[in-house]
Amino acid sequence: MADSQCPIQEIFDLLSSAGYVDATKSDASSAEKIAGGLAWCIASVESSDLQSDVVSDQTVTPKSIIDNALIEERLRLLGCPYILHETDIQNLDNEVLFPVIQWLVKRVRKQRGNGDNEDGQLKEPETSTVMIGNLDELNQRKDTVLNELHCIREGINKEGSTAKVQKLISLLELLKDIERQESDLRSDYDAKHSELQAEIIELEAKIASGCDSKDFSNQLNHSLSESHEKLNSAKKELAARLRAVVAVKRKLDDLPCPSELIQYESRFSELYAYIQGKHRQTRKFYTTFNALLEIKELMLKETSLLNSIISQFQDAFSSSVSRIKLIDSMEGIVKGSQQKQEKVQVRLRARRESS
Repeated sequence: MADSQCPIQEIFDLLSSAGYVDATKSDASSAEKIAGGLAWCIASVESSDLQSDVVSDQTVTPKSIIDNALIEERLRLLGCPYILHETDIQNLDNEVLFPVIQWLVKRVRKQRGNGDNEDGQLKEPETSTVMIGNLDELNQRKDTVLNELHCIREGINKEGSTAKVQKLISLLELLKDIERQESDLRSDYDAKHSELQAEIIELEAKIASGCDSKDFSNQLNHSLSESHEKLNSAKKELAARLRAVVAVKRKLDDLPCPSELIQYESRFSELYAYIQGKHRQTRKFYTTFNALLEIKELMLKETSLLNSIISQFQDAFSSSVSRIKLIDSMEGIVKGSQQKQEKVQVRLRARRESS
């Protein structure tokens, strides 16, 4: 839908630039505004008085023009090189409408240029109105872009990735700077290489001409040694720059992409859930072990108590004193068991309340 709206807006802008004020109105449909613009342009071309053309355009509705096929007929009479049908206006066929309107606007501008000064003065308010409308539309587009940019910045701040974005931007700027320096260095290297090639050709020409003096030989050796030194230093500098570029590229490659970050987050979530499950299972095992250990201690105490009672039971009936001691011992054992039972019940209630 956005691709089709763009050429239609270009058509409206073209009609507005020609002086058709109704192209900026929002209470009419696109087909009606285009039909009205075509009727206005045709009337402007056919009539010699521009002011009367505007009046005549207002007396004809776009719907009646489309139904009566007046636009198609008038375009043929004007000698339009493009073919336009009624359905093209109704269907908003941009490929057909744009060249027809562009041709009509050129005719209107050409006729307007041949008009008198009075006509130009009548059009100035319309042009200013169109410019104000275009300015308002540009301001609306600017506000929309600023709002979208604000939303994007808020999204970045909410995700907590501002530091990573700033780091990535700085690395990209550093990479661009290094690549620019590399390009400059390569250009300088090529220029120096061309100069050295020219000097070599010149020296070879001098040698071929028969100049074989000792001073020339010394000068040649000195020039060659300087050239070799410059070449070696340039190669070393270029190699250092290339290493720096490779290092920055490796840093950029080491930064995880959004898909990798999402994958890491998913894996960490799964690992956290697994650890939580293992933790709950371990706590359950420890609780079971402690309960079983406590049961074992109680059973050992019970066994020891029964053995003690069996060993003392025969001796207790031999005398009344032993019998009294046995009874006292049994009462102490009963009290201890009741106290132990109360402690276990209190602990059980506390555990149930906490869970």
